[in-house]
Amino acid sequence: MKNIENVSRRDFLKLSGMSATAFMLGVNLPLSKVQAEEAGNHELNFFVSLDSNGDVTLVCHRSEMGQGIRTSVPQIIADELEADWSKISVVQAKADGKYGAQGTAGSASIRNYFTTIRQTGAVAKDMLEQAAANIWQVDKSSVQAKQHYIHHKKTGQKIGFGELAKHAAKLTPPDPKTIKLKANADFSLIGKDVKQVDLDNIVEGKAQYAQDIQLDNMLIASIQRPPVVGGKVKSFDATEAKKVKGVVDVIQLKDRPFPVNVMPLSGIAVVATNTWAAIEGRKRLLIQWDHGNKQVHNSESFKKELITKVNQPGNAVNSKGDVYAHKYNAQNTLEATYTVPYINHAPMETPAATAMIQGDKCTVWAGTQNPQWAQGMVAQELGLKREDAHKVELNVTLMGGAFGRKSKGDFIIEAVELAKATGRPVKVIWSREDDIKHGFYHSSAANYFKAEILDNGKVDNLISRNAYPPIGWLFNDKTKTPSDSQLSLGFTDLPFDLNTLSYENHEVDSFVRPGWVRSVACINNGFALGSFVDELAVKAQVPPRQMWLDLIGSDRVVNPTENGFKYSNYNLDPKAHPIDTKRIKHLINLISDKANVEHKLPQGQGWGISFLRSFGSFVAAATKVEVKDKKVTVLEMHTAVDCGIVITPDRVKAQMEGAMIFGLSIALMGEITVDKGIVEQSNFHDYPVTRINQIPKIFVHLVDSDAPPGGIGEPGVPPVAPSITNAIYHASKTRIRDLPVNKVFQV
Repeated sequence: MKNIENVSRRDFLKLSGMSATAFMLGVNLPLSKVQAEEAGNHELNFFVSLDSNGDVTLVCHRSEMGQGIRTSVPQIIADELEADWSKISVVQAKADGKYGAQGTAGSASIRNYFTTIRQTGAVAKDMLEQAAANIWQVDKSSVQAKQHYIHHKKTGQKIGFGELAKHAAKLTPPDPKTIKLKANADFSLIGKDVKQVDLDNIVEGKAQYAQDIQLDNMLIASIQRPPVVGGKVKSFDATEAKKVKGVVDVIQLKDRPFPVNVMPLSGIAVVATNTWAAIEGRKRLLIQWDHGNKQVHNSESFKKELITKVNQPGNAVNSKGDVYAHKYNAQNTLEATYTVPYINHAPMETPAATAMIQGDKCTVWAGTQNPQWAQGMVAQELGLKREDAHKVELNVTLMGGAFGRKSKGDFIIEAVELAKATGRPVKVIWSREDDIKHGFYHSSAANYFKAEILDNGKVDNLISRNAYPPIGWLFNDKTKTPSDSQLSLGFTDLPFDLNTLSYENHEVDSFVRPGWVRSVACINNGFALGSFVDELAVKAQVPPRQMWLDLIGSDRVVNPTENGFKYSNYNLDPKAHPIDTKRIKHLINLISDKANVEHKLPQGQGWGISFLRSFGSFVAAATKVEVKDKKVTVLEMHTAVDCGIVITPDRVKAQMEGAMIFGLSIALMGEITVDKGIVEQSNFHDYPVTRINQIPKIFVHLVDSDAPPGGIGEPGVPPVAPSITNAIYHASKTRIRDLPVNKVFQV
């Protein structure tokens, strides 16, 4: 953080759309070098306002998609401010470079800004205390903030925050570095459950999502996109489509070149006065496609290619010793290959965006995880100069789930292109079929492991390889290997105490749009790792818990860069979020004990456990299943999480519960298949997600910790799938190395 400023009513009103209040405080968040150059020295990011009636309003710069950020951020500020929680309200920030990074991804919103957010409240409290001290003509040390009042310690007199607002507004904010933050033991709100900010509106149906936007003279658009990535329209006949009552026009979207970036796929749009007409008109389109060169793709044959690749030496990205100089004892050596298919995000709310162009200004309403990225894309689409990006006003709506899908702005650009073409506001809606067939996907992936169990029972001489289409291909279609950041996700950062190892990857071509899906490469890396450790335990004839503990070894902090690897994991500070083996071992013991995984079970039942550290947090999972008559029934699921300081326990538990259900879908049923470049699934009938009857009893165990907060939205997912497949093995002796489970068992 650079500084905290007392901002003018005009600035606050302009940036937040709020009415004027008595006391407004802005705080600079850390900016990237480019953002800092653009913003100058005095641009403001977070804002706290205090009205004369005592109401506190926060402008939240991150996007809410169910993870609870609009609750946890104000909760942190209110705690340091000593504010009454009932007087807190939140305003969602629009896209603006003044806020620093607004991308809500990588489970980073609290992890990266915890101290800064706390300082915002602490500085405001200090100014209120100084204002009260000035009124009483006493030293500031003789007053104290408590529950929305400033108290005079000696006399017991008190003045409400609202009454002090106008006095505090006249003060110069102190240097935040001089302000002492609360001791963790003194937290009054942090670590407590509070009512979710959006809960009433969601329950009462008043919450506004992107699909809910209604404007005068607005058109609705439904788009038929190319079935194959890179495909183009050869010709089309819209005669029958235009006969549908309510259809206003049929518009061919512009072709988009490679690299595809996160731009639209082109296609034919039917714009109409209502949703039914747009969808019905689209059904009547006759389109001839040029599928392009990606039509050769078949996901099943592609998987076989990936398996072939990882069973051969690859490019070593991190190594220790010379594993290839070692002569393995075949009897004590284990080799295994694991595969994960393409996976779709499938949030309950599909993408939607509304755009309106008036003169040289464009206004957009969308549920987006990355407002500024989308804003820049819109400006570029309209031919605006970089410095004119402010002419694009991007309003961020509440999202009904996102999981990484809504960090991409393709659906927003579709709305802008059509608003420009029609001269009217246009809302683009995506159906479930659109989202399944034309989304961004977790890449089909293969992982390979090889290791040897030594005579002393220890494991060594590890080879780990992976191969999958990299996300970087979106931005450079010559890219064939994952970035260091992707390789840092549960692949090169293993906490094992080994003398000899080699982490390798392979070049892979891309055919569908890869994208960040909740926990990203941790899905395939975590599945392979958790499965392999369980297989090692079986081969060594020791409990899985013991194998994990033996592999991890002594208490220490693991340095993932010590062998020369350029570790880069979503801006994780290795000092604040170390790979601490003591915490890992505690978590593995905790999950094993809480779930009682070593208790003898009836025949046909089994427990499985797994673990992965990701996004600064440590998560272990345990699952109990029953296998009977070739059918898998999940009986019980546990997650244990050490994410450092917990801000809102209920939100953390909810994220862990959601992660278990998300992981169930991936493990049991989640598979996107492709033939001739075309995604074969279209809706929940052939791309099912976990239903309520498939969800067992679920338990979440939180570790009490004073460590800095880690991420929470994504880390719960990776250990779930291997805990399920490991449990299936222990119940049936059938090892699942190729997801999903429904290829082998009924689910």
